Amino acid sequence: MSETTGKSASGEVTSRPRKSSWKYIGPGIVVAATGVGAGDLVATLIAGSNFGYTLLWAAVVGCLVKISLAEAAGRWHLSTGRTLFDGWASLGRWTSWFFVVYVVIWGFVYGAAAMSSSGLPLQALFPDVMDLKWWAILTGLVGLVFVWFNKYAVFEKVMTVLVGVMFVVTVYLAVRVTPNLGDAFAGLLPVLPDEKDSVLNTLGLIGGVGGTITLAAYGYWVNAKGWTNTGWMKVMRLDNRVAYITTGIFVVAMLFVGAELLHSANVAIASGDKGLVQLSDILEDEYGTATAKFFLIGFFATSFTSLIGVWHGVSLMFADFVERFRKDRAAGPAPGAGTSAASPASLASPASGEEVASGAREKSWPFRAYLLWLTFPPMVLLFEGQPFRLIILYGVLGAAFLPFLALTLMWLLNSARTPAEWRNGMLSNAMLAVAGLLFLVLCVKQIWDQPWSEFF
Repeated sequence: MSETTGKSASGEVTSRPRKSSWKYIGPGIVVAATGVGAGDLVATLIAGSNFGYTLLWAAVVGCLVKISLAEAAGRWHLSTGRTLFDGWASLGRWTSWFFVVYVVIWGFVYGAAAMSSSGLPLQALFPDVMDLKWWAILTGLVGLVFVWFNKYAVFEKVMTVLVGVMFVVTVYLAVRVTPNLGDAFAGLLPVLPDEKDSVLNTLGLIGGVGGTITLAAYGYWVNAKGWTNTGWMKVMRLDNRVAYITTGIFVVAMLFVGAELLHSANVAIASGDKGLVQLSDILEDEYGTATAKFFLIGFFATSFTSLIGVWHGVSLMFADFVERFRKDRAAGPAPGAGTSAASPASLASPASGEEVASGAREKSWPFRAYLLWLTFPPMVLLFEGQPFRLIILYGVLGAAFLPFLALTLMWLLNSARTPAEWRNGMLSNAMLAVAGLLFLVLCVKQIWDQPWSEFF
């Protein structure tokens, strides 16, 4: 990164801004591919089948909200040279406890869900080869081997190819069903459906567009790309916009399919990944076997990008957590610090963003240990079913993560931990506040809806 640095008149090291250019785009493609999973496509299909084009505006708002979150995470990494976990650690030990409990439980359940989701389209494409659980195990093992033996550069290239497949398939389907463009444009007006719980359904669609913990992983992928200082800020912002424009295209395309193919024919599909297998059958009846097979290939690309994206991105975050924990243990408590939160000055150790950029974290034992955790223990759930209590905890922790991310980013980017030039402006604060409130409401609803009486 030597070409992006220089010295100011005062002798301080500065970063010369890079011109934003399409040739640098990469982490945005990765976060878009990882964030849009089979579950997101099904949720959008169901919204289209239930309400037609009425909630198209909510899908667009969802993309804008996630742009603000990912931009804030990337801005923290570039403006401070620190990783997001360094920032969280400066807010107090409670952030570390929340993160480690979240990634252990979430990773265990998500691993099984991701493998099953990736196995479903393969079983549908090759129905007589083997059972779903063996396809699921195969995809998990392929993801493990791929991430274990490759660094970020190869990972990004493969994700870009798979995103290309997703893009071609979803746009082809959207055109194939011949959308009513007049109704679609009308759907950009913020109108709520005249249905029970329409507000919560709308908020759910906004909140469900593209990613949970992968939004936090975005800053790590920015560093892994080699972007470690403010010279890359314009590039990162363009990259982030590309990410959510891409996400928006996926979501809008599937909403078109839901509105035209399912809503007009009054056809319902199941929630969850099996809804996409049902859609394949409907496509085969309407447009022939070739279209159905083409869709299943896109379904696999969608699921498998989410699998390897989480295998890489969350393992990178876990490696950063362990490295920070080890450094804190080695350094010991600062004089008079006790157990209080770290001060901004405590972030002045060598930049952890540079450590991520070096690629060393991708070969570290914590990275590989979390890879193994995502792959092998969840295989038990493929054979025995998902334990009831664990699923409840998984749902609660998952619902709590995005409010945690939005509110901690607001805290970090409005404090002395961030250089004054790169702190939040009015628009950033407004968007993060909207995101925090939105996800807090969805979190409370998720917790409220859990069958707690059966838990105890």
